[in-house]
Formats: sequence, C-alpha cells, structure tokens
Amino acid sequence: MEIKELKSKDEFVKAFPVMKQLRTHLDEETYLDLVFEAREKDHYRLFALYDQGDIVAVTGFKPMITLYYGRFVWVCDLVTDSVKRSMGYGEKLLNFVHDWARTNGYSSIALSSGLMRLNGHRFYTDKMNYDKVSFVFKHNLD
Repeated sequence: MEIKELKSKDEFVKAFPVMKQLRTHLDEETYLDLVFEAREKDHYRLFALYDQGDIVAVTGFKPMITLYYGRFVWVCDLVTDSVKRSMGYGEKLLNFVHDWARTNGYSSIALSSGLMRLNGHRFYTDKMNYDKVSFVFKHNLD
C-alpha cells in the first residue's frame, strides 16, 4: 500500500470514481474545476491510498487557522471505494492525515459528516476516537 499526493489533472481524474461515491452531486468537470481552485486559493491537498496500483481511498484536506480551533487540519473529503470498505483503508488514510498535521505543526483535526452517514459517525467516534463537538449549519444563498 502507498499513499501519494495527487497533483496533476490526470491523477485527479483517476481519483474521481472514488470521490464521486462521496460527492455524488459533482460531475467530472465541476470536480476538476473545484480541485484546482481549492488548491490555488485554499491550500487544499488531495491524497490517494493505492493498493496493488489501484486507488482504494481518497482524502482531501486543508490546513486552517481559526480562533475556535487554533491551528488545525479540516478534512473536507474522506472516502473509501464502496467495494473496499471495512478493510482498514479509511483508518490508514485518516491516520496519515493525523501524521501530516503533527509533522506540519497543527494541533488537531476537524471534519463534518452528513447526518445520514451513521456508519461514518461510528467510524469517527468508535474507531478513530473523535469527539462530537458541534453541529455544522449551512445556508444556501440565492
């Protein structure tokens, strides 16, 4: 197994089938536009976990600084290919994010998980020892 940062359009395209399982509302063109813009403007990093040469899980995150969390890493995306779940890939990739954050001087990791993703919530709280610390609210602007 290998974890690699994705930096090129070709690498982003190869990760799209797995990312699409989490971000079902995105088509490939919109996904690519957002990845490139987020990398340029928001320090977004995209990493893939490969097993036997195949992408089995991806994570996108960005280092941030806020008054609430201080210096932290926000995990924007974390998804394992649906046919590869419960095999430890998500744990391995999230532990990679933890290590990246420590190495780069960040003190915590934060993320949000959709209300309907109960298996994900159990993964974060039971397996990865995350605390539920807030609700995330969203308001769409017309």
